[in-house]
Amino acid sequence: MTLLNALSTVFIGDAQADRVVPPTGFTARLTLFVAGTMAFLAVFALALSLASGRLAKRWGDELAQSSTLRISAPAGQMDAQTEAALALLQGTPGVASARALSNEEQRALLAPWFGPDLPVDTLPIPQLIEILETDDGYDAAGLRLRLQAEVPGAVLDDHTRWRKPLERAAGRLRMLGWVAILLIGATTAAMITLAANAALAANAQVIAVLRLIGARDSYIARAFVRRFTLRALIGAATGTVLGVGAVLLLPAAQPEGGFLTGLGFAGGGWLLPLLVPPLAAIVAYAATGAAARRTLAELA
Repeated sequence: MTLLNALSTVFIGDAQADRVVPPTGFTARLTLFVAGTMAFLAVFALALSLASGRLAKRWGDELAQSSTLRISAPAGQMDAQTEAALALLQGTPGVASARALSNEEQRALLAPWFGPDLPVDTLPIPQLIEILETDDGYDAAGLRLRLQAEVPGAVLDDHTRWRKPLERAAGRLRMLGWVAILLIGATTAAMITLAANAALAANAQVIAVLRLIGARDSYIARAFVRRFTLRALIGAATGTVLGVGAVLLLPAAQPEGGFLTGLGFAGGGWLLPLLVPPLAAIVAYAATGAAARRTLAELA
């Protein structure tokens, strides 16, 4: 019997067999609570994992095709070295454009640390040149050698030291998100197994009577599997709805917010939480089935 056919029997049911499992009680509340809570956490773990992937791509794209050239020189030589650097960059293969930042732009960059009234004109602040690369990029090592020979006061920063750690951090966050989802699934299976074992043990006398009148273990097991699978499905659906609602309350992606914004779903990612309730039902089906077979064998 395939998994799809097996799960279809869960929704058909048997009114007589359903009476074997108590419809209310501790095990019912425990199953609903565990499935709902784990589904809620799974939605957040999934959102974190997907958002980390988007952050890694965004950080890589923003820094991959841009570089900064910093020129430190005496005031009398600053303009000459800036012009020499711009001329060198314009003739470098792989450089799409290069421009020197104005005093206003440099003041805006330093404003978060020194305030908006920083006297850029009177301070020995290096001249910054923004470099935009083509898709093929340029030879950073070769460019550094040419700058060392022609513009001794220039220092090239190709953002590699910034980009790689950021991408690694985002990648590890993404991995942790998927690990959290796996742990949530394992915890759900363990808790539902405990609840099923408790229900089977509580109904040991009923099971013994059913065996005396000819009921097979497979018939009894299906009753427990169906009840616990439906409980897990209902609980997970409720938890998923609450989780998606909570994710909607998170702030949307904003450039000034950095990585603290845009942690929800995006585009087709909003459809992925719909997989959480069916997966919870599958986990409950497998866990309860294994628990029922083991317990019924012990009660034999």
